[in-house]
Amino acid sequence: MSERIPVVFVGHGNPMNALRANSWSRGWAALGAALPRPRAVLSISAHWYLPGTAVTAMAAPRTIHDFGGFPPELFAVRYDAPGDSALAREVRQLLPAPVELDEHWGLDHGTWSVLRHMYPAADIPVIQLSIDEMQPPEFHYRLGTALRPLRDAGVLILGSGDVVHNLHTYAWGGQPAEPFDWALRFETRVRELLVQGDHAPLIDYPSMGPDALLSIPTPEHYLPLLYVLGASLPGEPVAFPVEGIDGGSVSMLAIRVG
Repeated sequence: MSERIPVVFVGHGNPMNALRANSWSRGWAALGAALPRPRAVLSISAHWYLPGTAVTAMAAPRTIHDFGGFPPELFAVRYDAPGDSALAREVRQLLPAPVELDEHWGLDHGTWSVLRHMYPAADIPVIQLSIDEMQPPEFHYRLGTALRPLRDAGVLILGSGDVVHNLHTYAWGGQPAEPFDWALRFETRVRELLVQGDHAPLIDYPSMGPDALLSIPTPEHYLPLLYVLGASLPGEPVAFPVEGIDGGSVSMLAIRVG
């Protein structure tokens, strides 16, 4: 049996972080170096959000540039990690829901913008699991729980989104912006609940009030956190290896459990 791999959630923020040398990209690199080396990565990215559950099963997933309006050098980035069809089939067997073996998607920027700093050699197999937009938060947490055995098989379960993600209030243009009070309050509350191991309010996040509704106007960037929490075990230590709020309203918080 392999060493149990921690579970990790990263706030990936602006796609340009894939190219930038900043506190966040340096933090991702340090996180990759600090983790036990996984045999594969299972990524749950905010950017594969569709009606249904699918897992990439191709041998060589393509690099998807799922954005617009950025410099040509960002579109030139390739992250040529191999896939792992056997792991994709194992994920399908573990999950208590119908799962499509997908041969078309690949690795979107929620995955590769972070992994190119964590594992720059792109020599660790990577598969992606989609987020079913038709299902409630409890469903996603339950799927995370079903993925727990993968940790003992050397697989890094990586959620990529943002605890706070409100682009309507984001300061575009690259200018520094003070974090909104509601963003700070919500992120602080999330951190408190994580340290306490109290997942129920995090699953039922609308019950956390107006700050939650401003921080999570749409669910896709928050839901990867629920997979990570589901895959964690009671009593495991929680750490925050990357911190900060970008543009006033996008949390760059990274969470390591285990």
